[in-house]
Amino acid sequence: MFAFLALDFETTGSVPGYASEPWQLGALAVPASGDLAQARALDTWLHIDLARPFNRHAPGRHAQVREALADAPTLPDVWPSLAPYAETGPVVAHNIGTERTLLRAAVPLHTPRLWIDTLVLARLAWPDAPSGALETLIPYLGLQPQLEALMPGRAPHDALYDATACALLLLHLLSEPAWQRLTPQELADLRTP
Repeated sequence: MFAFLALDFETTGSVPGYASEPWQLGALAVPASGDLAQARALDTWLHIDLARPFNRHAPGRHAQVREALADAPTLPDVWPSLAPYAETGPVVAHNIGTERTLLRAAVPLHTPRLWIDTLVLARLAWPDAPSGALETLIPYLGLQPQLEALMPGRAPHDALYDATACALLLLHLLSEPAWQRLTPQELADLRTP
């Protein structure tokens, strides 16, 4: 096993005239033991101007926390607490495009060198799953009770919940005999056909 940082952003979604911005960050620094109970978590709102519109289909509870988002730190402000983990091991996300794009924009000189995409891995490992979405895969694989124990009171489209689900999914995959010997670089290099 290897240490990694599981990362998830909730975003404003795209709105004409505005770039998509993150409003919540959830991150879980998973130790090499793979013990999620010992992982270090970061759960924070991120600054969004009160006048900035959200896409009306953007998931999550952003409408209830708009005032808090106006006073929240920016992603570059919280980067120093993530950098030690992101710069020493792989960063894991479910469909890495959003996380990678947002980090490159916010901290272009310090983005992680190795990304592992659990959506790609799940599609390879479980091609018959009804969907690649975390909220479908976790129950499909029988992991829902474990996730609920780790994240009581939280639900999908909460950044820390989703980052934890992503970490749990990767650990489950790496417990499978066919996947145990793969290195982080090999996992990062995998692509769906």
